[in-house]
Amino acid sequence: MENNKVDNQEVVVKKEEIAKKEVVKQAPNSSTPQESKNTQKPKETAPTGDKKAPYNKKRKPNNNNNRAKAHNNKNNSAWITELRKAHSINERIHKDRLNPHNKLNLSTNAKVRITPLGGLGEIGGNMMVIETDTSAIVVDVGMSFPDEDMHGVDILIPDFTYLRQIKDKIVGIVITHGHEDHIGAMAYLYKEMQFPIYGTSLPLEMIGSKFDEHKIREYRNLFRPVEKRTPVKIGDFEVEWIHITHSIIDASSLAIKTEAGTIIHTGDFKIDHTPIDNFPTDLHRFAHYGEEGVLLLMSDSTNSHSPGFTKSERTVAPTFDRIFSTAKGRVIMSTFSSNIHRVSQAIDHGIKYGRKICVIGRSMEKNLDLAMSLGYIKFPKDQFIDAFEINKYPDNEVLIVTTGSQGESMSALYRMSIHEHRHVKIKPGDQIILSAKAIPGNEASVSAVLNHLLKAGAQVAYKDFSEIHVSGHAAQEEQKLMLRLVKPKFFMPIHGEYNHAVRHQKTGIDCGVLERNTYIMSDGEQIEVSPKYLKKVKSVKTGKVYIDNQLNNKIADDIIMDRQTMANEGVVMIVGQINENDRKMDQKPRVSSFGLVPDKLDKAFSKEIEDLLATFLENAKEGLFKNTKILEDEIRKVVRKHCVRKYKKYPMIVPTLFVH
Repeated sequence: MENNKVDNQEVVVKKEEIAKKEVVKQAPNSSTPQESKNTQKPKETAPTGDKKAPYNKKRKPNNNNNRAKAHNNKNNSAWITELRKAHSINERIHKDRLNPHNKLNLSTNAKVRITPLGGLGEIGGNMMVIETDTSAIVVDVGMSFPDEDMHGVDILIPDFTYLRQIKDKIVGIVITHGHEDHIGAMAYLYKEMQFPIYGTSLPLEMIGSKFDEHKIREYRNLFRPVEKRTPVKIGDFEVEWIHITHSIIDASSLAIKTEAGTIIHTGDFKIDHTPIDNFPTDLHRFAHYGEEGVLLLMSDSTNSHSPGFTKSERTVAPTFDRIFSTAKGRVIMSTFSSNIHRVSQAIDHGIKYGRKICVIGRSMEKNLDLAMSLGYIKFPKDQFIDAFEINKYPDNEVLIVTTGSQGESMSALYRMSIHEHRHVKIKPGDQIILSAKAIPGNEASVSAVLNHLLKAGAQVAYKDFSEIHVSGHAAQEEQKLMLRLVKPKFFMPIHGEYNHAVRHQKTGIDCGVLERNTYIMSDGEQIEVSPKYLKKVKSVKTGKVYIDNQLNNKIADDIIMDRQTMANEGVVMIVGQINENDRKMDQKPRVSSFGLVPDKLDKAFSKEIEDLLATFLENAKEGLFKNTKILEDEIRKVVRKHCVRKYKKYPMIVPTLFVH
């Protein structure tokens, strides 16, 4: 019995030892966090009297882990190397796609010269010459508006002197769109010299209308209508018209291919993804040329200080809807006559709210007729009425669309506001919508017409609504998009004042154009560009020519200077008869002054001039009396000196003297 007990005890001890050994073997792989902590304490896990055994058993799995880690580290190192290699390749791909330099033909010696004759450092008057050694094209021929001190001047046009010099190499005029600041001077140019005119339908028909007014209709045969996305060969140039959105329909940018490289001229643009006609900017063509490689981008800078995006033309519609829905009397909407989409939105809302449409203003009527006749917009003709029919309808059934949003004194809206219009006079209950922003320089005129409208009792919606007007020019984010799509080597901001160009230049640099590859041009500077360089080569004569729109005639510079002098300094007129022998006036000279002294001081001023002339004649040289013209010039100087000294003015002096 005792032996059996001993045997059983030995079996139990052996089983316990075997179990403990199995626990020690499994501990590194299958232990719980708590068990792992226990295995790290030899006293708790190793049998008594055998201190080395658990140490040796614990080291074995650690060696295996080290080998596994080394293997994993080797694999990870190889994988990281592959990822770094892929990243390096992608980084190089990015740099290559953004670097226009490698896409240009660097082996060519071809070059192109660009000469702006208007539109830089100002708003309007856009005109630019692009030429090679044998050919030249002119991009746009626009007009601008005069300053307040240009008395009797209606419009300004560029000086055509440089065009006369290169007349024999000009192969055509290319038109971007139909705004006056891009086509307004065409008729004056074509009275002097003629070339083929390339453009889309609406701008050409607007130019044709001007030719009709100026009685040069025969030059319509020089029109060359173009198709967008189809390049046209013009001399040394291949020109493609690319659709762009703007505040006038059928606007285009130009892709001009030359031997030296491709030039992109954006014209005036914004990037409107939801335009009224559902024809958004053709971004694909810009991207296409960007991938091919663009030598030079010339881009619209007008809104370069405006952050973000310019709002879509469609954002005006809800504002119109609110105004039309609450208007109790007549609605009179005024905007730029060329903004056909704005006009069409107003007409849509007029028809929606059961109003008859009356269009007043020569330019508004003309542009709307052109757009409808060419199929750009469609409205039922029975919805339109003439101005003399307005009084046949209740006020709440009439919409008047008219010109005058810039406060022009001869515009229809201005004459309505001061009750001088033949058919329409503003009255209480009228709702006026001024859907335009004042052009810089026109703020005072717009303020004046606002005052007249309010005095007449009308309700005026102008700046009360943030979305009563949206710009037609690209803001900063759209300018950036254009730069990123085109990826030009060289960049020159155009259109707008100098501060606009400087801000746009900074945007170009932010978008990857090297600062040394940007240049801010001025009118008259001639820039030469090739794949290797861009530099100024010379300056040409430029300036403005004054136009009297009533007669469609040019006004000489000296006439404008005389008008400015008379307006600012006054006039002194002297009529007298001089006896050469005794060097005295036969009788008192007749002295008249205007704008220099008040009427009550006229006699005193006349006495001053009489005494001045008497002193001068007594001391005059003998020879002066032999030449009346020289004598008058000397008297002019003497009288002017007196006026400057006493009255601090430089009046115009008009002496008329008879010597006997």
